[in-house]
Amino acid sequence: MIRRVVRQSKFRHVFGQAVKNDQCYDDIRVSRVTWDSAFCAVNPKFLAIIVEASGGGAFLVLPLQKTGRIDKAYPTVCGHTGPVLDIDWCPHNDHVIASGSEDCTVMVWKIPENGLACALSEPLVVLEGHSKRVGIVSWHPTARDVLLSAGCDNTIMIWNVGTGETLITLDDMHPDVIFSVCWNRNGSLICTACKDKKVRVIDPRKGKITAEKDKAHEGARPMRAIFLADGNIFTTGFSRMSERQLALWNPKNMDGPISVHEMDTSNGVLLPFYDPDTNVVYLCGKGDSSIRYFEITDEAPYVHYLNTFSSKEPQRGMGYMPKRGLDVNKCEIARFYKLHERKCEPIIMTVPRKSDLFQDDLYPDTAGPDYALEAEEWFEGKNGDPILISLKHGYVPGKNRDLKVVKKNVLDNKSPKKVEETSSKNCDTISCKLPNEVKLEELLREVKSLRDLVTLQDRRIAKLEEQVAKVAI
Repeated sequence: MIRRVVRQSKFRHVFGQAVKNDQCYDDIRVSRVTWDSAFCAVNPKFLAIIVEASGGGAFLVLPLQKTGRIDKAYPTVCGHTGPVLDIDWCPHNDHVIASGSEDCTVMVWKIPENGLACALSEPLVVLEGHSKRVGIVSWHPTARDVLLSAGCDNTIMIWNVGTGETLITLDDMHPDVIFSVCWNRNGSLICTACKDKKVRVIDPRKGKITAEKDKAHEGARPMRAIFLADGNIFTTGFSRMSERQLALWNPKNMDGPISVHEMDTSNGVLLPFYDPDTNVVYLCGKGDSSIRYFEITDEAPYVHYLNTFSSKEPQRGMGYMPKRGLDVNKCEIARFYKLHERKCEPIIMTVPRKSDLFQDDLYPDTAGPDYALEAEEWFEGKNGDPILISLKHGYVPGKNRDLKVVKKNVLDNKSPKKVEETSSKNCDTISCKLPNEVKLEELLREVKSLRDLVTLQDRRIAKLEEQVAKVAI
């Protein structure tokens, strides 16, 4: 009799748990737009959710601690003239977020320290250049103020947000709609999944395709491709028989996959979320009611199934908290923000441990909020690995550096560029004016009451004068 040996892994007993109802975000009208993005972005300070909006596009930004029922009149970020399709928080400034929309623009916003006190309609900068709707926005992982956008015009543009300029345009590499774009660990390469069923690895600064695989997944439905920490590529897609698949590829040899797994026959697109510190991939299918997670190792079969978190309600979208926003005291290794039709529900993934001490093996040094390069250095060809921080004493947020948009003289440029720059009118300034407005209203009320008093006294005097005149007669 042969005994089956269970593979040893510290993540084999990871379990997910949804928080209690009073810690959810209720009464949120999640967007119904037909686009396969996550509809949600989260960082250690704020939760952003794309919502239904009449007369344009909007998304909600909530401080993490603002749980419970969200008022329908709660202010939104509402500068787009078409539905918002994708949002992404800047990894180097927890108050800066980018959004892509059906109105063909990308906008970058700055959120006030305590969240929105009023509707925010003036972005820091508007990035114009796409001729069709913009469905993907993604910040560079290590360079300051570098933003990538991909549109339905089959074009990828890389912007220097600090100057509002597009410095790289890749418009001849994709013959069809781009489903996903992902930076590698140091931001020197990007990998893309396209409707033509090809996965491409691109060096954006050289404008070259360094590797590509035709029919990575043979099904016609959308694929996703992400870089792993070791440089390999993880993809999700569909087989010819419409079965959902996941695969692992080596970009140095794309002839065949390292590993392929078939999962089920559901038709929801699988959104992969990857933790480079633990090498665990979480797969969230749109319309599914479960999250599956896998560990990726150097041992065959390379992609090891760990477990599944299941719930009753299907998910409309999903947000994934960066590692520095987790509670290390509870051995929390991942936190998701699951979008229902009318609410957002946090789901916590933990590794059960008996000790209360800091678990070094679960929390190696992770990418911090500091950038390794300036935008100009990256565009000139330099690379920089993420600057790591320790989570041993819990993440302490530092002072956020302001994103400054430098206006350039357009007459100095030889070729005209569609760049519109607007200075931010934050709600901070409005909130500063509020005390003065209150004082002014009080003064106006006092003046009105004095006027009324004078009118009454005039009438009384006139009446008394009439009475005196009658007595005198």
